[in-house]
Amino acid sequence: MSGNSAELSVALVKAGRTKIRYAATLLHDDGTRLAVRAPWAGDGVRDFGFVRFEAGDVFTEYFWRDRWYAVKEVRTAAGVLKGWYCDITRPAVLTGTELVVEDLDLDLWRSADGTDVRRLDEDEFAQSGLAGRDPEAAAAAVAALDELERLARGDEFTGLLA
Repeated sequence: MSGNSAELSVALVKAGRTKIRYAATLLHDDGTRLAVRAPWAGDGVRDFGFVRFEAGDVFTEYFWRDRWYAVKEVRTAAGVLKGWYCDITRPAVLTGTELVVEDLDLDLWRSADGTDVRRLDEDEFAQSGLAGRDPEAAAAAVAALDELERLARGDEFTGLLA
């Protein structure tokens, strides 16, 4: 599918229910990693304090079928890089034109200049009860967050997206 653009529906599932569904354009699919582009799909502005997602922002999102995370490059409508928002997820599943990604609560932010790397939502993850329900998935999620943080603090991070 490399080089062919197609419209997909991306479904972000959390705790067994669809949290958000949005249309995205498939940019690349090599059988392991998919890349899609989509406008900010949230309602209004989401202000995290260290970054704001707002109307006009464009997300280039990278999903893997064999990794427990997704990396979302965030740019303004004018193309200025804000940074990367990373979700810890189960490996992505593409069925037809629907890409399903199960969010496991843990997140990571890396600023455009790489100086601000922060782990997010570890309290939500602890409260989710995943460790009790599915200890293997919980361990994979924590390992994925540790790996992403290590990559985000080094030069290899952008190599994930090349």
